[in-house]
Amino acid sequence: MSIRIFYDSTKYRFPIWRKAKTVIEKVIRNENMVFGDLSFIITTDDILKGINKEFLKHNYYTDVVAFEYNFENVVNGEVYISIDTVKKNRHNYNVSLQNEMLRVMIHGVLHLTGFRDKSAKEKELMRRMEDRWIAEIEED
Repeated sequence: MSIRIFYDSTKYRFPIWRKAKTVIEKVIRNENMVFGDLSFIITTDDILKGINKEFLKHNYYTDVVAFEYNFENVVNGEVYISIDTVKKNRHNYNVSLQNEMLRVMIHGVLHLTGFRDKSAKEKELMRRMEDRWIAEIEED
């Protein structure tokens, strides 16, 4: 059982990975699930757009795509994150790069634990949960 981070075609390195990993574990436990094998892959816009197009049939850029391989209550999956879009979004939302990276990581994990964001109500719930967990790491 492990939570790992990989970097694909980017020089960026997430400086608070250890803290983020602890929060990710808490997010999973909060949903009465346990973590199994979970990988975060930090990549570029072009690579993530290709993944989005090939696997989800969406021909557009995005910040995060999550693939869930859960078994019963064990969270297994891959969360692909575009550092390029995260950097753009940090400016749009006027937050730090660390904050926005943590937000998309939590967002991906919430998807792996069963949350969706198709409706306005679902999006609002996910945003509140992201804010809650980001606040926890910022209190450290």
